Amino acid sequence: MAYRTEQEEFWSGDFGEKYVDRNNSQELLASNIALFSEILDRTEGVKSIIEFGPNIGMNLKAVKTLLPDVSCSAIEINHKAVEALREDSYFKGSMEIFEGSILEYEAKKQYDFALIKGVLIHISPSELGNVYDKLYHSSGRYICIAEYYNPAPVTVQYRGNENRLFKRDFAGEFLECYPDIKLIDYGFKYHRDVNFPQDDITWFLMEKQQ
Repeated sequence: MAYRTEQEEFWSGDFGEKYVDRNNSQELLASNIALFSEILDRTEGVKSIIEFGPNIGMNLKAVKTLLPDVSCSAIEINHKAVEALREDSYFKGSMEIFEGSILEYEAKKQYDFALIKGVLIHISPSELGNVYDKLYHSSGRYICIAEYYNPAPVTVQYRGNENRLFKRDFAGEFLECYPDIKLIDYGFKYHRDVNFPQDDITWFLMEKQQ
């Protein structure tokens, strides 16, 4: 399949497949449960969630542990990750999966909670507005952005690769784009946390004003 950006090619191929194997651990699941218990504590009535770029679903597993009745949907570009999602008994074969690039996804319905974690940092900066728009239109109420934060846009070498990781104020840009979005809460998770480390991410929970 032809993609419009080099970042899509990167994650759909061999590097993305290797990430599948690195991303599967009980320690990560425990850390995600701790993270999402904090985030979801500020929400109410979440019955459906869509994640942009879930890989093998470690974030969605954490959410479903905390909200067992929530329905999960996913947009995933890497075929190996999609197969893992489809076969994972954790989701009991009931997950709605859109296989393909986030950039090509069309938001045809809304979910209570739209999530993106550790993915915007790997999107071509020229396509961020496109992804913000898809996040916005996919959400009926809550949006959660959890990424590396930097007050100004910077590019960082990623595992020996150039133009594969970008830091900036993603949530701030999102808030500027949509005046009806309100910031509910935010927090930072440190990689040296003795119990539940995360990869130095800053999370932002936002809500559409009804």
